[in-house]
Amino acid sequence: MAEAASGKTCLIVDDSRVVRKISKKIAMSLGYRVVEAENGEEGLARCKHDMPDLILTDWEMPVMSGIEFVTALRAVRASKIPTVVFCTQKGEVTDIHRGIDAGADDYIVKPFGEDALRAKLAKLGAR
Repeated sequence: MAEAASGKTCLIVDDSRVVRKISKKIAMSLGYRVVEAENGEEGLARCKHDMPDLILTDWEMPVMSGIEFVTALRAVRASKIPTVVFCTQKGEVTDIHRGIDAGADDYIVKPFGEDALRAKLAKLGAR
């Protein structure tokens, strides 16, 4: 896939192929080159190989959960620190605090649309 005009990369970490497809379409419309991973372990390996600018990650995944992934990601020494957004159905205030405490920059509850994700990324300066 050709690199996006912005030169920015988005990693989508989600065990649902449907969610990855929808998220990919949104991220590409925002000018990101998209890379995908099915779980946190695969996502972490991709980050160690080439750190993306933006990561959209699910919380509940097999092999390595989103919380484990973000915690491990924030321990990786890298020249680039990605913006991390949890995209999950876990929407309780305690879940949001736990995700932010693990190292996420923000949180969006599924299902979300393009406008909601665009607004969230604009707020983070990651669009």
